[in-house]
Amino acid sequence: MFFKKHICFLLFVFFITTLFSQKDSTAVKVKDLKIDGKLNIPQGIYDPLKPSKAAFYSAIFPGLGQIYNKKYWKAPIVWGALAIPTYYYQINNSDYKRYRTAYRLRKTGLQDEFTLDDGSELLSTTTLETAQEQLSENRDFSLLSGIILYILQIVEASVNAHLLQFNTDDNLSLRPTFIADPIQFESPKVGLTFKYTF
Repeated sequence: MFFKKHICFLLFVFFITTLFSQKDSTAVKVKDLKIDGKLNIPQGIYDPLKPSKAAFYSAIFPGLGQIYNKKYWKAPIVWGALAIPTYYYQINNSDYKRYRTAYRLRKTGLQDEFTLDDGSELLSTTTLETAQEQLSENRDFSLLSGIILYILQIVEASVNAHLLQFNTDDNLSLRPTFIADPIQFESPKVGLTFKYTF
């Protein structure tokens, strides 16, 4: 019962404080305001659509978002990074198909490319199975790494477009200074202070 009284009292106090809150005296109501001529509002350098455009262009064609951000040197890096898993995917896929075909032919009793004319085998059946498994894993890993690199280049283009719009003038720079402590000058102190202004 005592606990319920306290909760009811607190709820009542919160309700009363919202009723008697201060009203804004600086608010001015303007009705029927007409402006003659053209209103010139200075625009900042921030473009909220720029990161999404860069991400869209990178999704359409890898490296195009980097070109849109005017980071031309990044486009060949993106192309090279995506060409490597593509190359290894094609190599592993063609080798997988070779070993898979040889395994199927050997299971049906026909001669495959790893069987000599005299009937001796260059590779055993278990070796063909192991090679298929390993090449399948390598092919899947190449595909996965290609997809990850594709997504990362989209994210990189978007983040770079965001970062290009930040203000980087001298007022935002770091200026380290050493300030001696006048009270305790005998024992040196080490510290770090950040001072920033807007």
